[in-house]
Formats: sequence, structure tokens, C-alpha cells
Amino acid sequence: MKKMHRTLAAAAALAAASLAAQQHHAPSGHAGHGGHGSPGAQPYAGLQEREIKALSADDTRKLLAGQGMSLALAAELNGYPGPLHVLELAGPLQLDAGQQAKTRELLEAHKAEARTLGAELVAAERALDRHFAGGQALEAEVERLTARIGELQARLRSAHLRTHLKQAALLTPQQVTAYGRLRGYATSRAPHGSQR
Repeated sequence: MKKMHRTLAAAAALAAASLAAQQHHAPSGHAGHGGHGSPGAQPYAGLQEREIKALSADDTRKLLAGQGMSLALAAELNGYPGPLHVLELAGPLQLDAGQQAKTRELLEAHKAEARTLGAELVAAERALDRHFAGGQALEAEVERLTARIGELQARLRSAHLRTHLKQAALLTPQQVTAYGRLRGYATSRAPHGSQR
């Protein structure tokens, strides 16, 4: 009898651990089969139809368009505004004509760089996907391809963050403070690089 209880307890513990692991690895909002958290979870079902398995169609579109994708949150949420939103708030921020012109130039240059890097990153992810799809993936080639992807991800994030640094330098401390307030995350200080 004790042996049966131990066996049942072990089976229950194993099932609970399996379910926890599946929920941990499931994409957000998709725990379990059909999003209902059942033990037979298939969190990646359907993703095999993606052109590039590691990127959704939306991820690919955003990378090719040079969109932010939250890559500059470390800057944005610590008092370093981004040019797109600065232009959207040009009136409330009381940007002068020079600030508006320089911000537009900054945004255009940034978008061009981000689109180029985004396209390179999509191509690198596609190459990695094709390497595995060929059915004869080699460790050395995986190492090379993932190193390239990592390098591009770092360069893309750096490009977004550097743009926020440059934008902050175009604004006064008062404008930076107003920007944070208007965006709903006021900061108590303006960055050192902002205009005095």
C-alpha cells in the first residue's frame, strides 16, 4: 500500500513538473493547448509554418521598417526621449524651428540605419533557419550564424539607444521633463547631455 502511494505521489509530482515546464516555455498568453493550460500543451504548434521560425511576420515587418521594438527602453524610460515621439509632441514641447528640423534629420538618419540593420538581421535569421531546414546542421556553422545574429542584434539596439542620446542633446532640460510627463513616465532629472 505504501509503495502504491509513493508511486502515485511520484506520478503526480512528475505531471505537475511537466505542466509547469510547459507553461514556463509557452509564449505569453498561450499556456497549454489552445491557450487553456491543458497538460498536453503544444505551445509551438503552427509556428512551423512561419517563413523564418524564430521571427513572426510582425517581427519581420517591424525590423524591415526600422521600428523601435522596445529596443531603447533603457533610454526612453530614464529620461532620454526618442525623435519620433518628440516630433509627435512638438507643440506641447514648444520645439523651435531649429529643434524640429534637427529632430527630423535625426529620425531620418536613424530610420535608414535601423532599416539596414533590420534587413541584415532578418537575412541572418533566414540563413540560420535554412541551415536547420536542410537537415544537416553543423555545429561550426551554427556558431558562425548565431554570432552574426548576436552582433546584428547588438548593433541594432545600440543604434536605437544612440539616437535617444542625440535627441536628448537637442532638447532643454525643461523639454525633457515635459516629454516624460506627457508620455506618462515623468523623470526627476534631465540627462546630462540635454541643452542648458
